[in-house]
Amino acid sequence: MTSAAHTAAKAWPAADDTTLQFRIDLAAAYRLIHRLGLDDSIYTHISVRLPGRQDRFLINPYGLRFEEVTASNLVTVDLDGNVINDPLGLGINPAGFTIHSAIHAARHDAICVLHTHTVAGIAIACQKQGLLPLNQWSLQFTGCLAYHDYEGIALDLDERSRLVADLGDKFVMVLRNHGMLTCGRSVAEAFKLMHNLERSCRAQLAIQSSGAEIVELSDAVARKTAGQYATFYDAIELNGVPDSEWAAFKRMLERTDPDFAN
Repeated sequence: MTSAAHTAAKAWPAADDTTLQFRIDLAAAYRLIHRLGLDDSIYTHISVRLPGRQDRFLINPYGLRFEEVTASNLVTVDLDGNVINDPLGLGINPAGFTIHSAIHAARHDAICVLHTHTVAGIAIACQKQGLLPLNQWSLQFTGCLAYHDYEGIALDLDERSRLVADLGDKFVMVLRNHGMLTCGRSVAEAFKLMHNLERSCRAQLAIQSSGAEIVELSDAVARKTAGQYATFYDAIELNGVPDSEWAAFKRMLERTDPDFAN
Protein backbone atom coordinates (compact mmCIF):
# COMPACT_ATOMS: atom_id res chain seq x y z
CA MET A 1 0.00 0.00 0.00
CA THR A 2 1.32 3.49 -0.84
CA SER A 3 1.92 6.17 1.79
CA ALA A 4 -1.21 7.92 0.50
CA ALA A 5 -3.21 4.74 0.95
CA HIS A 6 -1.99 4.45 4.54
CA THR A 7 -3.23 7.99 5.18
CA ALA A 8 -6.68 7.20 3.80
CA ALA A 9 -6.83 3.92 5.68
CA LYS A 10 -6.92 5.87 8.92
CA ALA A 11 -10.24 7.42 7.83
CA TRP A 12 -11.62 4.24 6.26
CA PRO A 13 -10.45 1.31 8.43
CA ALA A 14 -13.24 -0.97 7.17
CA ALA A 15 -12.43 -0.51 3.49
CA ASP A 16 -10.24 -2.95 1.61
CA ASP A 17 -7.10 -1.84 -0.20
CA THR A 18 -8.79 -1.78 -3.62
CA THR A 19 -11.62 0.47 -2.48
CA LEU A 20 -9.14 2.76 -0.74
CA GLN A 21 -7.07 3.04 -3.90
CA PHE A 22 -10.17 3.92 -5.95
CA ARG A 23 -11.02 6.66 -3.45
CA ILE A 24 -7.47 8.01 -3.45
CA ASP A 25 -7.26 8.02 -7.24
CA LEU A 26 -10.63 9.75 -7.59
CA ALA A 27 -9.68 12.40 -5.04
CA ALA A 28 -6.39 12.86 -6.91
CA ALA A 29 -8.26 13.43 -10.17
CA TYR A 30 -10.40 16.13 -8.54
CA ARG A 31 -7.31 17.90 -7.21
CA LEU A 32 -5.51 17.64 -10.56
CA ILE A 33 -8.47 18.99 -12.51
CA HIS A 34 -8.48 21.98 -10.13
CA ARG A 35 -4.70 22.40 -10.29
CA LEU A 36 -4.79 22.46 -14.09
CA GLY A 37 -7.61 25.02 -14.11
CA LEU A 38 -10.20 22.68 -15.61
CA ASP A 39 -12.81 22.95 -12.85
CA ASP A 40 -15.94 25.11 -12.86
CA SER A 41 -16.66 26.36 -9.35
CA ILE A 42 -18.64 23.57 -7.57
CA TYR A 43 -19.94 22.15 -10.85
CA THR A 44 -18.91 19.30 -13.17
CA HIS A 45 -18.05 15.89 -11.83
CA ILE A 46 -15.79 12.87 -11.80
CA SER A 47 -17.14 9.50 -10.72
CA VAL A 48 -15.75 6.02 -10.23
CA ARG A 49 -17.62 2.73 -9.93
CA LEU A 50 -16.93 0.91 -6.71
CA PRO A 51 -14.87 -2.25 -7.22
CA GLY A 52 -16.94 -5.40 -7.40
CA ARG A 53 -20.20 -3.45 -7.82
CA GLN A 54 -22.09 -2.56 -10.99
CA ASP A 55 -24.71 -0.51 -9.16
CA ARG A 56 -22.78 1.97 -7.01
CA PHE A 57 -20.35 4.75 -7.69
CA LEU A 58 -18.47 7.53 -5.91
CA ILE A 59 -18.92 11.20 -6.77
CA ASN A 60 -18.14 14.60 -5.24
CA PRO A 61 -20.25 16.17 -2.48
CA TYR A 62 -22.38 18.97 -3.93
CA GLY A 63 -21.02 22.31 -2.76
CA LEU A 64 -17.32 21.52 -2.39
CA ARG A 65 -14.79 23.00 -4.74
CA PHE A 66 -12.55 20.40 -6.32
CA GLU A 67 -9.58 21.35 -4.13
CA GLU A 68 -11.66 20.41 -1.09
CA VAL A 69 -12.45 16.85 -2.22
CA THR A 70 -10.70 14.10 -0.27
CA ALA A 71 -10.75 10.32 -0.36
CA SER A 72 -12.98 10.19 2.71
CA ASN A 73 -15.63 12.82 1.86
CA LEU A 74 -16.73 11.28 -1.45
CA VAL A 75 -20.41 10.34 -1.69
CA THR A 76 -21.57 6.81 -2.52
CA VAL A 77 -24.73 6.69 -4.66
CA ASP A 78 -26.56 3.91 -6.48
CA LEU A 79 -27.95 3.92 -10.03
CA ASP A 80 -31.41 4.90 -8.78
CA GLY A 81 -30.09 8.03 -7.13
CA ASN A 82 -30.19 6.72 -3.58
CA VAL A 83 -27.39 8.15 -1.47
CA ILE A 84 -25.74 5.23 0.34
CA ASN A 85 -23.06 7.16 2.21
CA ASP A 86 -22.64 10.93 2.48
CA PRO A 87 -19.99 11.84 5.09
CA LEU A 88 -20.65 15.59 4.93
CA GLY A 89 -24.41 15.44 4.35
CA LEU A 90 -24.19 17.67 1.26
CA GLY A 91 -25.85 15.36 -1.24
CA ILE A 92 -24.95 15.31 -4.94
CA ASN A 93 -25.63 17.49 -7.97
CA PRO A 94 -28.72 16.11 -9.82
CA ALA A 95 -27.23 16.95 -13.22
CA GLY A 96 -24.10 15.02 -12.33
CA PHE A 97 -26.19 12.03 -11.35
CA THR A 98 -28.03 12.07 -14.70
CA ILE A 99 -24.88 11.97 -16.78
CA HIS A 100 -22.75 9.66 -14.66
CA SER A 101 -25.45 7.15 -13.74
CA ALA A 102 -26.36 6.77 -17.41
CA ILE A 103 -22.84 5.80 -18.40
CA HIS A 104 -22.08 3.62 -15.38
CA ALA A 105 -25.32 1.69 -15.93
CA ALA A 106 -24.69 1.06 -19.62
CA ARG A 107 -20.91 0.84 -19.87
CA HIS A 108 -19.39 -1.57 -17.40
CA ASP A 109 -15.97 -0.91 -18.92
CA ALA A 110 -16.25 2.75 -17.93
CA ILE A 111 -14.86 2.55 -14.41
CA CYS A 112 -14.36 6.32 -14.31
CA VAL A 113 -16.37 9.11 -15.96
CA LEU A 114 -14.95 12.65 -16.07
CA HIS A 115 -16.88 15.74 -17.21
CA THR A 116 -15.59 19.32 -17.58
CA HIS A 117 -16.74 22.79 -18.56
CA THR A 118 -13.68 24.73 -19.69
CA VAL A 119 -13.50 27.80 -21.92
CA ALA A 120 -11.54 25.89 -24.57
CA GLY A 121 -13.69 22.78 -24.33
CA ILE A 122 -16.94 24.70 -24.60
CA ALA A 123 -15.57 26.77 -27.47
CA ILE A 124 -14.83 23.61 -29.44
CA ALA A 125 -18.16 22.09 -28.40
CA CYS A 126 -19.85 25.11 -29.98
CA GLN A 127 -18.10 24.63 -33.32
CA LYS A 128 -20.07 22.69 -35.91
CA GLN A 129 -17.03 20.63 -36.96
CA GLY A 130 -16.07 19.90 -33.36
CA LEU A 131 -12.55 18.73 -32.63
CA LEU A 132 -10.31 18.68 -35.71
CA PRO A 133 -7.35 16.31 -36.34
CA LEU A 134 -4.72 19.04 -36.39
CA ASN A 135 -1.90 17.80 -34.17
CA GLN A 136 -0.50 14.84 -32.27
CA TRP A 137 -2.72 15.44 -29.24
CA SER A 138 -5.94 15.56 -31.23
CA LEU A 139 -5.03 12.75 -33.63
CA GLN A 140 -5.40 10.22 -30.82
CA PHE A 141 -9.16 10.87 -30.91
CA THR A 142 -9.53 9.98 -34.59
CA GLY A 143 -12.47 7.58 -34.91
CA CYS A 144 -12.84 7.58 -31.12
CA LEU A 145 -14.95 10.70 -30.60
CA ALA A 146 -18.70 10.78 -29.97
CA TYR A 147 -21.05 13.80 -30.03
CA HIS A 148 -24.22 14.48 -28.06
CA ASP A 149 -26.55 17.39 -28.83
CA TYR A 150 -27.42 19.87 -26.11
CA GLU A 151 -30.83 19.35 -24.48
CA GLY A 152 -30.59 21.86 -21.62
CA ILE A 153 -29.19 21.33 -18.14
CA ALA A 154 -29.00 17.57 -17.64
CA LEU A 155 -31.86 17.21 -15.15
CA ASP A 156 -34.20 15.05 -17.23
CA LEU A 157 -33.54 11.38 -16.64
CA ASP A 158 -34.95 10.44 -20.04
CA GLU A 159 -31.90 12.08 -21.61
CA ARG A 160 -29.80 9.21 -20.29
CA SER A 161 -30.83 6.80 -23.03
CA ARG A 162 -29.93 9.28 -25.76
CA LEU A 163 -26.62 10.16 -24.15
CA VAL A 164 -25.66 6.49 -23.91
CA ALA A 165 -26.79 5.82 -27.48
CA ASP A 166 -24.61 8.68 -28.75
CA LEU A 167 -21.61 7.55 -26.71
CA GLY A 168 -21.82 3.98 -28.02
CA ASP A 169 -18.58 2.13 -27.30
CA LYS A 170 -16.38 5.24 -27.35
CA PHE A 171 -14.46 6.68 -24.43
CA VAL A 172 -14.55 10.38 -25.37
CA MET A 173 -17.57 12.58 -26.06
CA VAL A 174 -18.15 16.20 -27.01
CA LEU A 175 -21.29 17.47 -25.31
CA ARG A 176 -22.28 20.07 -27.88
CA ASN A 177 -22.59 23.63 -26.55
CA HIS A 178 -21.83 22.21 -23.10
CA GLY A 179 -18.42 20.65 -22.49
CA MET A 180 -16.29 17.53 -22.66
CA LEU A 181 -16.56 14.02 -21.24
CA THR A 182 -14.12 11.13 -21.01
CA CYS A 183 -14.44 7.58 -19.73
CA GLY A 184 -11.66 5.34 -18.55
CA ARG A 185 -10.95 1.79 -17.53
CA SER A 186 -9.28 3.49 -14.59
CA VAL A 187 -9.30 6.97 -13.07
CA ALA A 188 -5.86 7.49 -14.56
CA GLU A 189 -7.05 6.77 -18.11
CA ALA A 190 -10.06 9.08 -17.87
CA PHE A 191 -7.85 11.85 -16.49
CA LYS A 192 -5.13 11.46 -19.14
CA LEU A 193 -7.70 11.45 -21.93
CA MET A 194 -9.22 14.67 -20.57
CA HIS A 195 -5.79 16.25 -20.14
CA ASN A 196 -4.98 15.59 -23.79
CA LEU A 197 -8.49 16.52 -24.93
CA GLU A 198 -8.28 19.89 -23.21
CA ARG A 199 -4.87 20.60 -24.74
CA SER A 200 -6.23 19.60 -28.15
CA CYS A 201 -9.04 22.13 -27.76
CA ARG A 202 -6.66 24.89 -26.69
CA ALA A 203 -4.31 24.14 -29.57
CA GLN A 204 -7.17 24.20 -32.09
CA LEU A 205 -8.34 27.61 -30.88
CA ALA A 206 -4.77 28.94 -31.00
CA ILE A 207 -4.30 27.66 -34.55
CA GLN A 208 -7.62 29.07 -35.70
CA SER A 209 -7.00 32.46 -34.13
CA SER A 210 -3.55 32.75 -35.71
CA GLY A 211 -5.01 32.94 -39.21
CA ALA A 212 -2.03 30.98 -40.54
CA GLU A 213 -2.42 28.35 -43.24
CA ILE A 214 -2.96 24.94 -41.65
CA VAL A 215 -0.92 21.88 -42.62
CA GLU A 216 -3.50 19.16 -43.23
CA LEU A 217 -2.74 15.59 -42.22
CA SER A 218 -3.86 12.52 -44.13
CA ASP A 219 -6.50 10.13 -42.84
CA ALA A 220 -3.87 7.39 -42.90
CA VAL A 221 -1.56 9.31 -40.58
CA ALA A 222 -4.48 10.20 -38.32
CA ARG A 223 -5.58 6.57 -38.04
CA LYS A 224 -2.01 5.38 -37.49
CA THR A 225 -1.47 7.88 -34.66
CA ALA A 226 -4.78 6.96 -33.02
CA GLY A 227 -3.76 3.31 -33.14
CA GLN A 228 -0.40 4.11 -31.53
CA TYR A 229 -2.14 5.87 -28.66
CA ALA A 230 -4.62 3.01 -28.28
CA THR A 231 -1.77 0.50 -28.06
CA PHE A 232 -0.11 2.62 -25.39
CA TYR A 233 -3.28 2.88 -23.29
CA ASP A 234 -4.05 -0.84 -23.70
CA ALA A 235 -0.58 -1.79 -22.51
CA ILE A 236 -1.30 -0.04 -19.22
CA GLU A 237 -4.96 -0.96 -18.75
CA LEU A 238 -4.88 -4.54 -20.05
CA ASN A 239 -1.29 -5.72 -19.74
CA GLY A 240 -0.23 -4.17 -16.46
CA VAL A 241 2.51 -1.90 -17.79
CA PRO A 242 3.30 0.67 -15.06
CA ASP A 243 1.62 4.03 -15.58
CA SER A 244 4.56 6.38 -15.11
CA GLU A 245 2.61 9.52 -16.02
CA TRP A 246 -0.16 8.95 -13.46
CA ALA A 247 2.42 8.08 -10.82
CA ALA A 248 4.24 11.35 -11.54
CA PHE A 249 1.03 13.37 -11.22
CA LYS A 250 0.24 11.72 -7.87
CA ARG A 251 3.77 12.37 -6.58
CA MET A 252 3.22 16.04 -7.35
CA LEU A 253 0.00 16.00 -5.31
CA GLU A 254 1.70 14.24 -2.40
CA ARG A 255 4.11 17.19 -2.27
CA THR A 256 1.60 19.99 -2.76
CA ASP A 257 -1.83 18.65 -1.70
CA PRO A 258 -1.14 15.74 0.65
CA ASP A 259 -4.59 16.01 2.26
CA PHE A 260 -6.27 14.66 -0.91
CA ALA A 261 -5.70 11.14 0.46
CA ASN A 262 -7.25 11.88 3.86
